[in-house]
Amino acid sequence: MGEEEIINRLKQGDEKVFREFVDQYRQRVVNTCFGLLHNSGDAEDVAQEVFIEVFRSVHKFRGQSKISTWLYRIAVTRSLNFIRDNKKHSWFKSFDSDVKSKLDALAQLKSGDDDNPEQNMENHQRALMLHEAIDALPEKQRVAFTLNKYDDMGYKEVAEVMDLSVSSVESLIHRAKINLQKKLYQCYKKKCI
Repeated sequence: MGEEEIINRLKQGDEKVFREFVDQYRQRVVNTCFGLLHNSGDAEDVAQEVFIEVFRSVHKFRGQSKISTWLYRIAVTRSLNFIRDNKKHSWFKSFDSDVKSKLDALAQLKSGDDDNPEQNMENHQRALMLHEAIDALPEKQRVAFTLNKYDDMGYKEVAEVMDLSVSSVESLIHRAKINLQKKLYQCYKKKCI
């Protein structure tokens, strides 16, 4: 079934095609949301909202881009809205998240399942630092970097999702890399780990 037929059947409210559509794109949408939110529960919730919006607004889809591009735009917009809407609760949330992640890391160390618990703890801390550094990027840089690195999208695809030129995306990703290098180098010099 071609994309045009899928779109037409979605517009007709075909639930079977919608389920197949969700099955096909679910993990990609969750990955996109996770790349921006860094929380799997929130990513799952936002992804569900994305598909609800697709089902409700597919009649607005004009076909000027691929349906996957439209879907990623919705996922990025919903994720950024989620971040903005929850900013006032972010301090408490980040505190809870930090406590939870440290408790999880300690539980993993105590379980003795892994051969090298110190290495696992360091890797976990590095991942947290990287997520914090990505979160600190300006919004457009963060979105471009996340789509490119977490979702393995090429510059052209990122440009379509963000509705920018390819050269703008290249510039955003380049600046994001420089900003991340600076931030992570500062931490390395301070021996954060």
